[in-house]
Amino acid sequence: MIDKDSITGLILAGGRGSRMGGVDKGLQNYQGIPMAMHALLRLGPQVGQLLVNANRNLAAYESMGVPVWPDALPDYAGPLAGFLTGLEHCETEYLATVPCDTPKFPEDLVARLAGELSAACAEIAMVATRQDGAVRTQPVFCLLRAELLDSLVAFTAAGGRKIDKWTATHRCVEVLFDDPAAFAGANTIAELQQL
Repeated sequence: MIDKDSITGLILAGGRGSRMGGVDKGLQNYQGIPMAMHALLRLGPQVGQLLVNANRNLAAYESMGVPVWPDALPDYAGPLAGFLTGLEHCETEYLATVPCDTPKFPEDLVARLAGELSAACAEIAMVATRQDGAVRTQPVFCLLRAELLDSLVAFTAAGGRKIDKWTATHRCVEVLFDDPAAFAGANTIAELQQL
C-alpha cells in the first residue's frame, strides 16, 4: 500500500480560462470560497504535501498557504505543462493531480488511485467514469510515479502536449468511479452556476 505521506498533491490552476472569458478559474468563488481553495481543502487530507501550479495571480494562490509554481513551458501549454511543473517540484515518490475547477471530487480519490496503481504495478493511475454508456477517462485526475519526470521532459521537449499521448507510452491503469458528477468541472460561468 502506498502511504499518503509519499504522495504530493498538485492543484492544476495554470490555464487561460478562455471558456470562462479569460478569468482565472481557480479564483472564481464556489459557495463563497475560491475553487482552488476547495480543491486544496479536499485534496489536503489525502496527501502528504501540496503544491499549486498557476501562471497568473501568484500572490493570491500563495495566500492559500502552499507553494505555487508557474509552468516551466511557455504560452499556457496545457495540463501536461502543469504535470511537468509538479514533477519538477515533487519531493515524494508519487504525484496526484486534480484541476482547480472541480470542487466535488471524491474524498477517497487518491487512496483508490493508489490502491489500483499498486495492484496493477502501473506507473500511472487515472480516473475513468461512465457517461452515456461509454467509459471515458478523466486524465487530469491521476496519480503518477515521480520517476516519470525524465520521460515527460523528453515528451514535451519534442513538442508533445496531449496527456493521453504521453500516458499511452507508460503502464497505465484506469480506475472506474461510479459518480461522473463528482468530476464535473466549471469551464464556463454557466457551469459554475450549475455546480
